[in-house]
Amino acid sequence: MQIKDIQNDIVEEFSMFEDWEERYQYMIDLGKTLPLIESQYKTDDNLIKGCQSKVWVHANLVDNRIVFTADSDAIITKGIIAILIRAFSNQKPQDIIEADTTFIDAIGLKDHLSPTRANGLVSMIKQLKMYAIALKTQVN
Repeated sequence: MQIKDIQNDIVEEFSMFEDWEERYQYMIDLGKTLPLIESQYKTDDNLIKGCQSKVWVHANLVDNRIVFTADSDAIITKGIIAILIRAFSNQKPQDIIEADTTFIDAIGLKDHLSPTRANGLVSMIKQLKMYAIALKTQVN
């Protein structure tokens, strides 16, 4: 499935909820399904800079596609990174680099985050794209 299709699915899922309390609960539930980072990768090198909470992300190239795993010490933040990983994991590096993130605006996420969490969201997106740039050189 392509990134845009996954993003559209996410937008559609969020549109089913009537208010942000339900959306936050859905994000928390998504966080519980997050492919968790192995403890050996919970290092300062894998910590997202610019997040209020601790968020670790690890990227691995498998069959020319990037597989992300992550974890966070905060349940909402864990939900946010779960959404991003769902959109970008198992994709080709170039596709991640070129992907837009307007789906975040479409679900209204930025508007419903504190300024520090919104900055953290931007940092998470930036880090996922930086992994894609770094791993692109290893693609056959």
